[in-house]
Amino acid sequence: MMNDKRFPAPVEVGDPANPLKIATAWEAIEWLSQLKTTSPGPRYRAALRSCRDTLDGWVPPQRAWTEVKALARELDQTSRAA
Repeated sequence: MMNDKRFPAPVEVGDPANPLKIATAWEAIEWLSQLKTTSPGPRYRAALRSCRDTLDGWVPPQRAWTEVKALARELDQTSRAA
């Protein structure tokens, strides 16, 4: 995507042996759209909003990266607890 914004570093999600590496705001939006969540929580909504705002040029990629990392950590902790 031409107006995509790169993250400072990729965010790794999923299987630690074969993680999905999310390197841009657009890739993060694609990942978020694939999450099977019937009731997205506040962290999910914050990540999606900040990625969209980054693509629109309203916030720096660092902010979206931070939100996506926080969501990935939360999901990882949730899956480990289950």
